[in-house]
Amino acid sequence: MPNAKLFNMEGKEVGNCALNDAVFGIEPNKTAMHTVVVSYLGNQRQGTQSALTRAEVRGGGIKPWRQKGTGRARQGSIRSPQWTGGGVVFAPKPRSYRTSVNKKIKQLAMRSALSAKLADNEMLLLDSIAVEEIKTKAIVNMLKNLEVSEKTLIVLADKDEKVYLSAKNIPGVCVSYVGMLNVYEVLKYKKVILAKDAADKLGEVYA
Repeated sequence: MPNAKLFNMEGKEVGNCALNDAVFGIEPNKTAMHTVVVSYLGNQRQGTQSALTRAEVRGGGIKPWRQKGTGRARQGSIRSPQWTGGGVVFAPKPRSYRTSVNKKIKQLAMRSALSAKLADNEMLLLDSIAVEEIKTKAIVNMLKNLEVSEKTLIVLADKDEKVYLSAKNIPGVCVSYVGMLNVYEVLKYKKVILAKDAADKLGEVYA
């Protein structure tokens, strides 16, 4: 069972925390993580891009000049793709990029991402993450105390409006909750700051 040092918001070590081996101690599966990230990014796409084919461009009904005898290349329409104002060859049309991923693959990818972060020393565990009032300075000081300057993901067990609003204006910092957490977020941010109750909840959900 993997152990991680437990810190407080002042950056002081206050003990050790035993993490669920099935969630934080597995061999990361890169294929599963890649599959889930590609699916997630594809599902974010609107798929509304569109261009006109030669059949949809206005005009071009008449042959611009006769077939033979002019010395020029034969042309059938001024709306052919090689003409300015002509249609687009293989024009993109609205489509869905949505793909579905098996639930077991999603869970494996999440366990792999969390295990990889812990193994690479890119995860910090805090006994609790809470602020008395909405104040950006409180989160800035916490990051300073923990000596974190990279892009950071703060993970809470449940929604906390004060923490969320306090961190909202800090560049490169994102707050997420166990119920909203996804593999792309975990891998995107260099550091993951995990509240102890969030770690326990992740252990219950993904074990």
